[in-house]
Amino acid sequence: MKKLSFFICISLISASAFSQWEWQNPLPQSNPLNCVKFVDSNKGYAVGLAGTILKTTNGGTNWTLLTSGTSSWLSSVYFIDAAIGYAVGFGGIILSTTNGGTLWTSQTSGTSEDLQSVYFTDANTGYAVGNGGIILKTTNGGTTWTIQTTGTSNYLLSIYFTDAYTGYAVGQEGKILKTTNGGSTWLVQTSGTISDLNSVYFIDANIGYAVGLTGTILKTINGGTLWTNQTSGTNWDLFSLYFTDANTGYAVGQIGIILKTTNGGTLWTNQTSGTSWDLNSIYFTDANTGYTVGLRGTILNTTNGGTLWTNQTSGTSEDLQSVDFTDANTGYAVGYRGTILKTTNGGTLWTEETSGTSNDLHSVYFTDSTTGYTVGDDGSVLKTTNGGTLWSNQTSGTSNELLSVYFTDANTGYSVGYGGTILKTTNGGILWTKQASGTTFYWFNSVYFINANTGYIVGNYDSAYIILKTTNGGTLWTRMSSGTWMGLYSVYFTDANTGYAVGDEYPDTGKILKTTDGGTNWTSQTSGTSNALNSVFFTDADTGYIVGNNGTILKTTNGGALWTSKTSGTINDLYSIYFTNANTGYAAGSVGTILNTMTGGGYPLGLGDLSNNSTNLKIYPNPSFDKITIDASEALLPRNIAILNLSGQKILTYQITQPKTTIDISELPSGVYFVKVTNDEKVEVGKFVKE
Repeated sequence: MKKLSFFICISLISASAFSQWEWQNPLPQSNPLNCVKFVDSNKGYAVGLAGTILKTTNGGTNWTLLTSGTSSWLSSVYFIDAAIGYAVGFGGIILSTTNGGTLWTSQTSGTSEDLQSVYFTDANTGYAVGNGGIILKTTNGGTTWTIQTTGTSNYLLSIYFTDAYTGYAVGQEGKILKTTNGGSTWLVQTSGTISDLNSVYFIDANIGYAVGLTGTILKTINGGTLWTNQTSGTNWDLFSLYFTDANTGYAVGQIGIILKTTNGGTLWTNQTSGTSWDLNSIYFTDANTGYTVGLRGTILNTTNGGTLWTNQTSGTSEDLQSVDFTDANTGYAVGYRGTILKTTNGGTLWTEETSGTSNDLHSVYFTDSTTGYTVGDDGSVLKTTNGGTLWSNQTSGTSNELLSVYFTDANTGYSVGYGGTILKTTNGGILWTKQASGTTFYWFNSVYFINANTGYIVGNYDSAYIILKTTNGGTLWTRMSSGTWMGLYSVYFTDANTGYAVGDEYPDTGKILKTTDGGTNWTSQTSGTSNALNSVFFTDADTGYIVGNNGTILKTTNGGALWTSKTSGTINDLYSIYFTNANTGYAAGSVGTILNTMTGGGYPLGLGDLSNNSTNLKIYPNPSFDKITIDASEALLPRNIAILNLSGQKILTYQITQPKTTIDISELPSGVYFVKVTNDEKVEVGKFVKE
């Protein structure tokens, strides 16, 4: 079971990348971040994997997740002023904004090479560098980008200009390029190292620095004619550097390392970052105030020149293995190092409960609003009878890892795990007894019962799928034929005959099996993904969801005849999924990920299938108290406009013949709404917040 979060950060939406899963934990998110830049002391941006773009307007106290319109890896961000900015990333993607990130539009880069860094010298002139030694230049604010001749095929990872004409690019195998004519020609400089260089920074026309792998720090005092190696005091890779004045600089890198110099690099000293996660980028807004970002969505801030770094994210980043809800508002998620989270408001806030164990927890199940169980490593079984305020250890009688727990009534429950372990209790966990599985070699990953007597277990051994069935409450378990290989991780039945099991199969195929005869026969369904599938859940006989590795979310509305991929907004592995009703669901996974949908994981009823429709729809201001302006493409004229709530119900409708339309929303209740603009040929969709 899993869960996804509802984080209200609304902007303009590209229908093709219109994710209906929102972050709940950790906040603002936990995708890796690759670059951070500020335009003034308060306003800053960070970009990362899965198209992540974050914005702060209060110096990092709060970060808002913006809609980028892409799920690509974003490597670098650069703002010319408070309104105009650019982001570049993998596949040659270049995004631009002219309104401070409210709307991001894709520019034509002319390359499919991964872009690693972007830098602008003025409002019109900018550069982007990347793989294959590519350097792109624009002289018209990104309307067109042209490829420059570099003479190298080495990856270029960072670019920096000291004036309109003089710039430097660094990259693979110690490559340093310099131009003195705005990129018309690039000349190779001797770096004196073969270590990859990840970042370059100049404090004036002559003095510059570059950092890279194995603690490499280079310095030049003559515009790159000569680069000398500085003693960093570390062998960890360094990814980014920034200087606040001629003497004071910082470098960040692997395992949370932060180095500082106060004498122009003669001596670098370690600072305490408080994290062991890689830090990928650093930026200072003044002599004392700085920010660094990295893996697991890490955002650190200092206000005293690096003496103390504080975390600007909230919520756990421990991997979460299972999620379960007792009603529409109350839910639990469990995971590594004894982590137990609870929400009483549908996931708006998740708080950590005291589990009393440091063992990894893999599964959670509640039999009623107060009584629940969680199982994990070393045969751990914990029980609560007061809604999670207190968890007490139960004696399981095994030291094997327990991976799944399921109860058929208040007293009768089952737990399965490594070593062919099957446990049963008939007295609410006071006593757990081993059941015969017929093996000590199998890993049992999931257990599910359709009634008091009939249940299923799925798992794996070596290269074999395992499906077991009992019809007598576990006294006897019979192996069923799955007709496939590798591992199964989750099983779910919608009725006595119809069930699903998911997992993975060599080579690299997300596996979905379905039975319509109570498990006697299983047929393979097309998943459309190469990612391992970890959890399956159905809200009715036809509508089901599967989550898996690399942020995979699949949905079917026809009993699995067709599974479609949904945009999750993360590359984190998802391990569990759970729905409290037809529309409201949760997914949980690695790095503390909890995601939430309130629209069935897709478009609300009434919006239709928008997967083949692009959009230039603009909605502003957004959020708004009273009025919004809807600016759609002229190709939609004449058009119909509908305002819908999260359930897909039409609230307001208009027929319009002008490109721009202002609508009074002052009477609408506060919340999230969709705008659907249509004519006979096209559909465009946007989303806004009524404050």
